[in-house]
Formats: sequence, C-alpha cells, structure tokens
Amino acid sequence: MSLETLNRHLAAAKPSATYRMIDRVAAKRAAGARVISLSAGEPDFDTPAHICEAAVAAVRAGQTRYTQVAGLRPLREAVAAKFRNENGLGVSWQDTIVCSGGKQVIFNALAATLNEGDEVIVPAPYWVSYPEIVALCGASPIVVSCGEDAGFKLTPSVLAAAITPRTRWVILNSPSNPTGAVYSRQELSALSEVLLAHPHVLVLSDDIYEHLIFDGATFHTMAQVEPRLASRTLTMNGVSKAYAMTGWRIGFGTGPRWLLDAMEKLQGQQTSGASSISQHAALAALTGPQDFIATARSVFQERRDLAVRMLNETPGMSCKTPGGAFYAFASCAGLIGRTTPAGTLLTTDEDIAIALLEECNVAVVHGSAFGLGPHIRFAYALDTETLRSACEGVGRFVDRLTN
Repeated sequence: MSLETLNRHLAAAKPSATYRMIDRVAAKRAAGARVISLSAGEPDFDTPAHICEAAVAAVRAGQTRYTQVAGLRPLREAVAAKFRNENGLGVSWQDTIVCSGGKQVIFNALAATLNEGDEVIVPAPYWVSYPEIVALCGASPIVVSCGEDAGFKLTPSVLAAAITPRTRWVILNSPSNPTGAVYSRQELSALSEVLLAHPHVLVLSDDIYEHLIFDGATFHTMAQVEPRLASRTLTMNGVSKAYAMTGWRIGFGTGPRWLLDAMEKLQGQQTSGASSISQHAALAALTGPQDFIATARSVFQERRDLAVRMLNETPGMSCKTPGGAFYAFASCAGLIGRTTPAGTLLTTDEDIAIALLEECNVAVVHGSAFGLGPHIRFAYALDTETLRSACEGVGRFVDRLTN
C-alpha cells in the first residue's frame, strides 16, 4: 500500500467550488489584476463594534482557556433564548450545542448518524458542501432536482418519491444558498405531512440566512411549523451571516438530546469547544443591540433589486427575484454555444464563469456546482457601486460574444 493512500471517501470528494473560485481570484489579484468578486458567501460589512469590543474585553479578562465542548453556558442560554423568542421552539440551554461554524454543526450531525448504505435527500440547487459531507460520512446523497418551475424548492410529491427505507435525513435550507428561495409556512407544512408518514427520516433545517429575508416576509422553520417533527429535527443557525461574523466561526443548533449528545461526543474527539473569544463575541451578538440586522437587510434588498434588474437586462440571461440571503441565481442558458472575444466556446456554465473571470475580471460561481446548470450564482454582498460595475462588466462581456 502506498503511503499516499487516502480514505476512500475523502479521495472521492470534490473540493468546494466556491473556494476554488476564491483561490482563482486570489491568484489573479496577486498577479496585479483588479478583480470584482461576486463569489464569496459573506457580508461585506464589518462586525458591529460592540461585538468586537466584547471579544477584546474577553481577552483582557483572561477568557482564553478551553471551554466546555458544547459551549459556554451563558452562550448556550442565549442560543436557547434566541430559538424560543425568534422561532417559537421550547428549548432550554441543555438542548443546544455550539460549534466552530455552522458547517461543523451539519458535519457533526451527519457524521454522528450516518452509516454505509444510508441515504440523505439533498434538494438541488444545494449548498456545495451538503452532498460532499454526506459522501465523506460514507452515505449516499440523493440529489433531487428542484428547478425554476418549482421556485427552486422541494415539493411534497418530489420528497415523497425520493424517500426509501434507507433515507436517514432530508436537508432543507431556507433562505437558500445559492438561490435565495424561501419556504413559506404553507410549503413547510405540506412537506411535514409527507415526513410525518416516514418516522425514520430526520430533518436538517439550515436556517443560517434566517435574518436576511426580504419584502416584509416572515421566516418559518420546520420544527416551529410542525412541532411533531421537533423530536427528529436539527435546527442549525449561527452568527456568521446575520452579524457579519463569518471569520469568527460560531454556529449553533438545537435538536433532540440523543443527537446533541452524539454530536458533543464527536466534537470532543475532534476540535473540542469553539474559540473562547469567539464565543464571548457571539454572546454579545445575540444579547446586544439588534439594529444592525435590519439595516443590513435593507441594504441587501436594495442590492438584490439592482442585481436582478441588471441581470435581466442582459441578453441571454434571466434571473428570478430571490426572497432572501444575498445570492442571485441567474440562468445563462442563452449564452451557451457562443464564443468569447478570446476565442473560448462556451459549452457549460463553468466555461462562462471562468471566462468572466479571465476576460473581464468578474468572479462568480457556476450553477452546476450547486447541482443545477446552466446558471450562475452572483453573491451581491458588495457595495452598490462595485456591484453595479460588476453587472456592467458582465453586460459588456455578453455584448462581445459572437454566435
């Protein structure tokens, strides 16, 4: 056996398409290019000052040691209060876990419960890490297509058809990365009726974009809509998107205690507790002033409107108006088969994404990486003028294409 032999699941896994594009952007910038990146899924705002000050105060107070694996009790109490007050979930601090980012919450839950032969239903378009995490855990991602005609959302009939005796989880993400689609209470209720008939299926509700929901809509989560599913639902959230804290790496979740206990056991042999300083910052985020959220939401809605309008004005592209998050998922079907000024024949949405970067210094992520092409994901988490410049660059690129 070669010393280079890898775990077979890791060897088969794909690297994150989002981070591959971020690496391409970094390389171009290092070479001197001025690149506008619409590829990263993070707010462009600074973390609010009071949160940063809480972190500094924690450092000065010597709060720099290990914490309990599942998180500091004051933070877990604040997390539980958040779930009670904002989501109507009757949980206590013992019903929570704090991890190093929302991704670890998801990974811990799947790794703690999946075995060979298990299946996880992953609606597409999906966040790029869902199917890869499932495969890394030795299970099979069952990707079900949810196209534009379904609003990029899972429907009861599609869910019912995908469930088998081997189904262990179904993953729901609202608002969605990459589409910004938001499930209504009625839509979640309809899905819950299917799930109630299949008691062996767990539900992973990824609510990380909860506070970025537009047009005055109300956010709903599955365990709130159907309390009978709470005993088999993991509700995941975090501070990264709502409070512009992506680099602080704090995610949290609530669910049945047997699952949280298993996740804590796994985390205890993996990373142990999340960063103590980041936990103090997250505590300040959850318990301090909340006006930042409404301000950011208003700005993102204005940017959404600008990006969607300009993309729909671009020949060969079309874009549904997303209900939340900060992504526009635009169809680029009308550009397939055309040729760029540099002579590149565009045969896939990935070709288009690469050409946009190489020929007009605008970075996006191709939709097929999220399970549905030909689309392009535009992250409009940039200031208005930069976003406008990027969309204008895309327009000029399209204008120069030849048939």
